[in-house]
Formats: sequence, structure tokens, C-alpha cells
Amino acid sequence: MTQVLSESPAKSTADYIALEDHYGAHNYHPLDIVINSASGVWLTDVEGKRYLDCLAAYSAVNQGHCHPRIVQAMIDQAHRVTLTSRAFHNDQMPLFYEELSAASGMPRILPMNSGTEAVETAIKAVRKWGYHVKGIPANQAEIIVCSNNFHGRSITIISSSTEQQYRDGFGPYTPGFTVIPFGDVEALKAAITPNTCAFLFEPIQGEAGILLPPDGFYRAAYEVCKAQNVLYIVDEIQTGLGRTGKMFGYQHEADIFPDGIIIGKALSGGVYPVSAFLATDEVMDVFRPGDHGSTFGGNPLACAVARAALQVIQDENLIERAAEMGDYFMARLQTLQSPHISAVRGRGLMIGLDLNKPARPFCEQLKERGLLCKETHKHIIRLAPPLVIGRDDIDWAFEQLRAVLQ
Repeated sequence: MTQVLSESPAKSTADYIALEDHYGAHNYHPLDIVINSASGVWLTDVEGKRYLDCLAAYSAVNQGHCHPRIVQAMIDQAHRVTLTSRAFHNDQMPLFYEELSAASGMPRILPMNSGTEAVETAIKAVRKWGYHVKGIPANQAEIIVCSNNFHGRSITIISSSTEQQYRDGFGPYTPGFTVIPFGDVEALKAAITPNTCAFLFEPIQGEAGILLPPDGFYRAAYEVCKAQNVLYIVDEIQTGLGRTGKMFGYQHEADIFPDGIIIGKALSGGVYPVSAFLATDEVMDVFRPGDHGSTFGGNPLACAVARAALQVIQDENLIERAAEMGDYFMARLQTLQSPHISAVRGRGLMIGLDLNKPARPFCEQLKERGLLCKETHKHIIRLAPPLVIGRDDIDWAFEQLRAVLQ
């Protein structure tokens, strides 16, 4: 007999956390808060308390929580068709391709679901390009990455990581990665060999603590890659789609035309998992039917959601807003006179407060005051609110930060 689940009685924050702790894998360390609803930049927990969100689901909610246009697009499409697989065409994916190509300037799109999948797609594409176009001997392709990178947590991707925790217990690792210091053009030059197929990097390293390379690095690295016939691949999963005050982070320096861009997170406004690898014709043309795929990648529900998410970014001028509000927030934060802060850095609404002591206790105190943010690399507080945040919200957030840090 099928058991019918009855509606559960109301539970407290502690009840929900205890259930999760009992049944779930312990692979995250969240703050002790249980979210029940959200709108714009504000979250509400199961006790009814409201919080200003300064994490935006790690930059997945650039458009604000539950944006009505994106949610409506999802509802409307869900009533028509949600999944066809790639065995058939659907009427949303071609329009998604066209609109994303126009927004990004990249001619070809390969849709996936998670950011990790999009990175894996890029790795497969550049390796096959290396063999079929550049002429690298079989199984000898090398990809250059940067120390402190974060491109995901699959076995292949952690093989490129320098973070010991991401690798511990998961070997043997995938070969074919060369690591250089982030932002070091001379190291990039020295690392390139005849077997190098690509340079893969984040314009700003988010998980590493909002680390920016020296000015001019994007352009200088691009010139090195072009001179050496190495593909220039930018991981814009966190920095892309307006977060830094440009559509993509690499666009803060002129005259760069990447061979590939990896996006995810805000591509759906936090409503549904959508990611994509964007590339030139030459790179994307290495794929043939059966080389790569995903049952859910490019499904009509995902494409309808992503189309709405892109339209919101453009129609509501969220790129310009991120630049303006980011400058305002940074200016306010730089006035903090705190013995705990060693540096304030960032670009747009992607900001890090570097502390000289563990950041977790400060994040917990801020939570008690109604401001949600999260530590990264133990001593850094990451501030990345939805791009719809206003000056009044920033002023309020600043007062909470000042109270706790100063």
C-alpha cells in the first residue's frame, strides 16, 4: 500500500536543522538559519524574521529572489512542456541560443545544467580542439590554470585545484593540468609548451577570497595566448552576467575576444539550474553527435527561464546598477575604522573584507542582526548581494557591519 504523507506540523529552526543533520551528508557548514521565503534582496526564516541577503546564493540570484518575470516564465513554460531531451528539437532552445549569443558576442552555445558541468564541457572541448585542430599528440593535451582556482568539485576539476581539502581522499587525479600563480603573465609564458591547448581562469577568484589580478593581466594573458595558439577560456560562473559592473568580468579590459566563456548561476536568476559553454565556431565545431550531451541540458523549461533571466538583466539595467551600487558600497566600506579589517577589495557587487582573524564568528553576529553573508577561506567575509539592492539597503547593511566590526 502506498503511504500518503500527511502535512507536517510546524517546525522550529532547530527541528529543521536536526532533521537535515540526521539525514544529510555533512558536506556544508551553513549558518544556523532556515529560510522559508524570499523576495528581492530580503529573506524570511521559519520564525518570521527578515534578513538582508548579502550572498545572493553565491551570485546565482543577481536578479533578486523570486523575480516575478522569471518565475512567471517558468510557470508558463511548465504548463506547455518541460523536457524533450535532445532527441528532439524544442521551440525555446533556438531562441535562447540567439538571445544569449547577442548578449555575449559569442557565436555558439552548448547548454548544460550546473556550473561544474559547463566547466567539464569546456575542458572536453579544448582538449579535442588541441588534438583535432592544433595537432597535439594523443592524450598529451595540457590546460594551464591558476593557483587558488575554483572551477567546481568533479574529479577532473579538483585535479586542477591547489586547495588540499577539495582533493583529500578523492585521488587518483586526472592529469593534464599545469598550475601558475594567479595574475602572473610571465609564469603563463613560461608554462606554455607545444602541448598546451588552453588557459582557463576566473577574472576574479571568488571562493579564494575575492582576489583580483594586477591591472592589465586579462589583456596581457590574452595576447600571450593568441601569440602561442592557446585557447583563452574564461570561467564567468560567478563574475558573469553583471556581477562586476560589466556583462562579463574580463570586459574590464578592452580588445579581448575569448575563445570560450563558461557561465551558470545567474543565467537562471536562481530559479532553475542552467549553465552553458559559449565558444567560437572553431572550438565548438570539434563536437559531433554523441561526443557530449545532457538529458536536461537545453530543456525547454530551462531555456524559457534563462531567456527571462537575461531579459531582466538588460531591461532593468542591472549591469549599470551593479557598477553604481558597487562603487557606493565599496566607498562606504573603506570608511570602516576596524582593527579586524586588513583589506577591502572587489569590483562591482563582488566584495571581500579580509580580516586578521576568523570570519565565521562575525558572520554569525551579523546574522543575529539580520544581515546574511558568509565566510570564505576562513578569514574573509564575502559580500555579494543581488544586483537589485538599493542605497537604503546598503546603508542599513553598512551599519550592521560597522556595529559588528568596529
